[in-house]
Amino acid sequence: MAEKLTRRAVLGGFAGTALAAGQAAASSRFLGITVMPEYVQSEGIDRVLDNIAGRAGASAVATSPYVMAPADEKTGSREPPIDAGAGSVRLLDRPLWGKRELFVSTAPSYAPDVRLYRGLRYQPAAPDGLTRRQGALIADFVRAAKARRLRVYFQIQAAIPPGYRVQFGGPAEADRPRLPDGRVPPRRVANNGSLASAEIAAYTQALIRDLCAAYPEIDGIRVDWPEYPPYMLDDVFLDFSAPARAAAARLGFSFDRMKRDAGAAYALLHGGLKDGDLRVWLEGDGGRYALVDTLAHRPGLLELMRFKAALVEELLAGFRRALTQAGGAAKELVPNAFPPPFSWVSGMDFAAAARHAEGISVKLYTMHWPMILRFYGDQLHQANAAVSEALLVRTLSRLFDITDDGGPGRLAGWRYPEPEEAHLAGLEAQARKIRQAQAAAGTVPVYALAHGYGPAADFRRRFQAAWLASGGRVWLNRYGYLSDEKLAAAREVTQTA
Repeated sequence: MAEKLTRRAVLGGFAGTALAAGQAAASSRFLGITVMPEYVQSEGIDRVLDNIAGRAGASAVATSPYVMAPADEKTGSREPPIDAGAGSVRLLDRPLWGKRELFVSTAPSYAPDVRLYRGLRYQPAAPDGLTRRQGALIADFVRAAKARRLRVYFQIQAAIPPGYRVQFGGPAEADRPRLPDGRVPPRRVANNGSLASAEIAAYTQALIRDLCAAYPEIDGIRVDWPEYPPYMLDDVFLDFSAPARAAAARLGFSFDRMKRDAGAAYALLHGGLKDGDLRVWLEGDGGRYALVDTLAHRPGLLELMRFKAALVEELLAGFRRALTQAGGAAKELVPNAFPPPFSWVSGMDFAAAARHAEGISVKLYTMHWPMILRFYGDQLHQANAAVSEALLVRTLSRLFDITDDGGPGRLAGWRYPEPEEAHLAGLEAQARKIRQAQAAAGTVPVYALAHGYGPAADFRRRFQAAWLASGGRVWLNRYGYLSDEKLAAAREVTQTA
């Protein structure tokens, strides 16, 4: 990791009109903090708002429409999430009901309007005793935050009904995304359904309308994972489900060509890979020739990327219509997105998304990046035992653009960091991803979505990189990882950087 971060290094790199557009879009400073409802329940409204508005100096807060209660391992999910096992090392900075890790269950914070979901495959979770006892606290929190002149957003899941929280919910079998051979990937981090599913899109649109009616004071909706999150290598080769086949015909894409070329590429990566196939990506041109040559010989791969981007745009356009109809044009739609180059295979075309959004939050979840490389590397090395591990690691590190110095030379070095361990991601690499996204999004602002997990000194460096690269537009995720020291550091950076 680079020891120093200069303003020139972070802000440099725009060219021509992209520079002017990015600077104009990022001219107004903004700090938002994601506060999950359980902390409103655990710490209380006033303490939470004192911390985010007073200690950190935030101007916005995001929460979600649920309430939580402690549970046991059989009936609940771990908090914090384990991220397919890799994140089991992480602990909360701010104790939740006195614990830094626990199992929890949830319920909606309000009574959904079931009329909005009539006839749909997916239905909202029913309110229960927890809703009746604790649910009103979220409406009280929204009003209290507005009274302190904070902008308030709800964060929901784009394709995981019922959509309140990432760990709770998922698609029906008919809506699960599939590989070229028809299989459902055996291991996934994100339990997203097919973005081509009309049922999932209709449900999330109904949810947006429901929330606008139940919480009319909110300023907007943040949608998480409105893409195919590429945590695993298999995620790159989605989606060949029945809903995707129907959508391809409707949108003018050749499903069979995409399936043929994606299937051939998948087969090559699972048993046909040689060292020579990797070396071409390490040439002095940065692998540009190899990329163009691959797409020229397998045009269905490029078509698959374009198809996913079309699905993402169609999904966001539907969300924007629902939000305008229910809450008015002034309410903001702000999708969360994977950064480049992950966005290329997730389907997040920043220029297309910008047509339907008031802002785009680009995730700098840097504890995930080495985990992703490890997931890809392990799968590829197990399927191609003769391939040089060192060469494979160098290739993936270069393709993903995670570090400023190349990073560890062996797969074992790429792992989820411990709570007090600095993140591997380079500061300049993080800044570069924000610049690339902003250049594509044009005048629609890109927010750096920085993560609070990690030691305080490393958090400060990463937050400063995000603040400078975005021109002072940052969302911080999540309050549970933001100790008082980190909150104070955020305020200091925003006032001095």
